[in-house]
Amino acid sequence: MTGVLQTIAAVAVYVCAPDGPSLDGERSATDFVGEALGAGAAVVAIPVGRLAPDFLVLSNRKAGEAIQKFVNYGLKVAFVGDVSGPVAASDALRDFVRESNRGRHVWFVEHMAALEAKIASQG
Repeated sequence: MTGVLQTIAAVAVYVCAPDGPSLDGERSATDFVGEALGAGAAVVAIPVGRLAPDFLVLSNRKAGEAIQKFVNYGLKVAFVGDVSGPVAASDALRDFVRESNRGRHVWFVEHMAALEAKIASQG
């Protein structure tokens, strides 16, 4: 897996490359967690393009299990990109995204500038 450690608003963020293995559940989340922890990150930024096609289908529990893995290891996770299509198709996902963005551990943001603003606001 490839990525780069960046300092964003004084926080170490592991920014995953746009290409690479998909995040498709708990098992693949372990690889993302390992990379991020190895780099010394506090936040993992995952491009939406790296999500498996059914990752945002909440009924299969892939997103929940993967996100729980990040939280268990003390990492915050941000999904960076446009999720408006899946959100429009699912009331449950819309609610999940809204509630996640109100919290301190899981965020859905449109772009890296929005992530920077989110991290800065957590200050």
